[in-house]
Order: sequence, then C-alpha cells, then structure tokens
Amino acid sequence: MDYPALLLEIPDPPPLLYVYGRMPASLRNIAIVGSRNATQYGITITRRLSGDLISHGMTIVSGMARGIDTAAHEGALNQHGKTIAVLGSGLERIYPSENKALFHRIAENGAVVSEFPLDAEPEAHHFPLRNRVISGLSLGTVIVEATRRSGSLITARLAAEQNREVFAVPGSINSFKSTGTHTLIKQGAKLVEQSGDILEELSYLVNPQKTTGVQRDSNETGQETPLSETEARVVRSLEHYPIHIDDLIRKLGMAPSALSAILLQLELKGIVHQDPGKLFYLQQQERGKP
Repeated sequence: MDYPALLLEIPDPPPLLYVYGRMPASLRNIAIVGSRNATQYGITITRRLSGDLISHGMTIVSGMARGIDTAAHEGALNQHGKTIAVLGSGLERIYPSENKALFHRIAENGAVVSEFPLDAEPEAHHFPLRNRVISGLSLGTVIVEATRRSGSLITARLAAEQNREVFAVPGSINSFKSTGTHTLIKQGAKLVEQSGDILEELSYLVNPQKTTGVQRDSNETGQETPLSETEARVVRSLEHYPIHIDDLIRKLGMAPSALSAILLQLELKGIVHQDPGKLFYLQQQERGKP
C-alpha cells in the first residue's frame, strides 16, 4: 500500500500505518466526527450527511467511536460507499467492542487503520494522536455535536493547523451538546446545513452537480404536486428534528393508521424521511426553493 498522500502533508505523519482492508485511492476524503453521547438529531443528521457525500464520490473518515463516528461510518456503508476508520488502539483491540461487526464491514468497503501496534490498548493518550490522523487523511473535518470540552474540538483544531477546512453542524441553542460546534462557527468554521455546503467549499477539487437537497414530487410540466389539506397539516407539524409517530398522533389527534398512510405518501413525495424507530422529520429542501 502506498502511504496516503494527504497524510504525508501534515507536520508529524505517523512513520507507519497498520491497515485492515484496502485504503481507497481517492483523495476525496472528508472526516465527520462528534459526540460519543449523541442525540437522535445528531445521529440522523450525520447519517444523512455521510450518505449524501458518498453519492458525490467522497470517502468518509471517522474514528469508529460510539455516537457520531459510528453514524458517519454507517451512513457511508448504507450507501455502499467507501469509509476509513482510524483507531486509538491496535487492530487486534477493537474499541468499542460493540463495533466489532462494524469494524469488519468497514474493512470490506474501505479500511481500518492505526499507527499503534496490533495489541495496543485504547489508552487515553492515544486518542489525540489518532485525531491528527483523522484530520490529516481528509480535505476537511465536519464536527457534529460537541460540547465545549469535547475531544472532537481537538480534531477541529488539528485540521486548522494542518491547513484543512473545518465545518460545523449547528444544533439547538438549548442543547449543551452543541455548544462546542456553535463556538467553532463563531470562530470561523463553515456552518453546514447540507452536503452542498461542504462540496461548495471544496469545489476546487470536487465539482459535483447540486443534488443534495431532496426535491418534492413533480408532474410532467415540472410543477410541484400540490399537497392535500391533510398532508399539509401533517407537514406543518413536522420539523427537521426527528419526532416519534406517537408524539405526532397526540399532536394531530389522528388515527394511527390514517397518519401512517399520509406519512408514507409524504415519504414517496420526498418531503418526509423516516428513521428506524418510527421517527419522522422534514427533508432539507434545495436552496432557492420555498
């Protein structure tokens, strides 16, 4: 395996890498990292963002930790894309242990890498070193959900020091889990609402068609299909944050079967997305659309 070209550009690249799988040859790598104790909002946004970037030929880099990292890898794999996991332990010490199946899936569709000996334990001082490899392998780093003391902010700082782009996904102003990402935005990180924000910033290398937003269903004349009064009522009750169907039933006072049928129609029209666990949210529309 040739040593990754992007990683060679950082001030302190590791002298060697242990690799399980095959490192993707493409340089179109983007890192997505964040909180281990992620909210459902963070998980949902990460999977969507990761999948959208995969559809534009990007490779997702993350650290295989719980929460946002796991969601980033899963979003890539669900779209049959390439992903790279950088460990803070040796390849024979899978951490966290519950990600053993994910560890092997990543290797089948990309690579799991580490600079530490095969039997190295996941010691605390390994992770800042691991973070410089995550950012070093990538054109830019996206932070999704991070508190002010999050290790993900170390990755963001390292990315900036390596002259790589730094992106941050905003969250609720009431959530302490987004205080770190909001601080990054105040400091100049690019705010990310959809994958197009990242691709636009990296357009010197990547020039994809803007297909990141989900368009509403259209007829042959190109006009949007109008919503029924009931469909419009359901849409008005939804947000970009996931909501459970039971909460929607109480909110709307509708029969479960009737609401399920309407949500299915809205999914088919590309207006609503469903996550596992009967969680629903509005799809992000393209910019310039009402």
